[in-house]
Amino acid sequence: MGIINSSLRLTRRERFLRVFKYEEVDHIPDAEFGYWSETLRRWHREGLPEWVTDDYRADQYFGFEAWYWYKVPYYIPFRGFERVVLREDERTRVVRDELGVVKVELKEGVGESIPTYLDYPVKDWDTWESYKERFDIDNIGYPANWEQLKEEWERRDYPLGIDAGGFFGWARDLMGLRNLSRAILTEPELVRDMFEFRTRMILKAIEKPAKEVKLDYAHFWEDMCWNGGPLISPKHFKELMVPCYRRITEFLRAHGVRIFIVDSDGNIDLLVPLWLEGGVNCFFPCEVKAGSDPVKLREKYGREALFMGGIDKYALIEGPKAIDRELERVKPLVEEGGYIPHVDHRVPADVPYSHYLYYLKRKRELIGLASSS
Repeated sequence: MGIINSSLRLTRRERFLRVFKYEEVDHIPDAEFGYWSETLRRWHREGLPEWVTDDYRADQYFGFEAWYWYKVPYYIPFRGFERVVLREDERTRVVRDELGVVKVELKEGVGESIPTYLDYPVKDWDTWESYKERFDIDNIGYPANWEQLKEEWERRDYPLGIDAGGFFGWARDLMGLRNLSRAILTEPELVRDMFEFRTRMILKAIEKPAKEVKLDYAHFWEDMCWNGGPLISPKHFKELMVPCYRRITEFLRAHGVRIFIVDSDGNIDLLVPLWLEGGVNCFFPCEVKAGSDPVKLREKYGREALFMGGIDKYALIEGPKAIDRELERVKPLVEEGGYIPHVDHRVPADVPYSHYLYYLKRKRELIGLASSS
């Protein structure tokens, strides 16, 4: 069955590295993306133990091989803003947070939602120059027990990575999408300076780990697409972002890293070849309904493009027949390699627990694991 060879006995680290090199594995790594908190609350009523209250506990309970918990920690000193409540009513409060962003939050017990953002700290060259001074990138912090951790990492059986930052998502959090989009068109040198500073910041932070630890992957976060495509034109992406990615991936590649993962929702199709040009080669969570079907993307961009995710979350809402069809759809990609299947974003609360357990059972059969769920 493709690259699956059940006679092998591999560690989590070996399995993770080999599947992305199209080499035989005992089974495909069994990982998932996560859950909305209301999903877990629903599942508590349907049989999930009450102690499973977040993604970490869910990974423990279901026995997943969660690569994303294992990253070399570092700290970039930042002189944050004082968190201030500007005004409030019975349901909401308007706050300025530690990053300087003004937003509307629901109060505890009222419900859950993404905050409404009202104002951002970076608006122009002056505010950016002022904000930049809040970072101290010459004094990156690492754990006090660094030498002990290095010894532990030498004996590890799990993949170990490092956060390599990101650019568009980071700048959007500081400027807001509208302001950033306008600046890309009217003040591209401002955006270029932000991305240049970000690149220097990340290279400073990862230099020591890359030189002293055998890293397996690097992880970028962007979330820069929607179902209609990217939130930045490919032209501007190539001009402003590809050189930044390349500096980071080339540095890490020189120190043995071969897997460069980018997390972006939405339709990533137009950006895949540009990410590849910048050295980023692994894409997730591959939201199918948004147009990021990993099967089609592999056909289009070849084996250089690696994927995780790509199982349409809506199939889990529909039930067993839809789940079976969805898993059959990705079966050729599983058998070819360079792919770890899992749900294409957080599992929504519309999914019954029984459907999720059925999905896990059938997925584990597909990836060469018998499910006990």
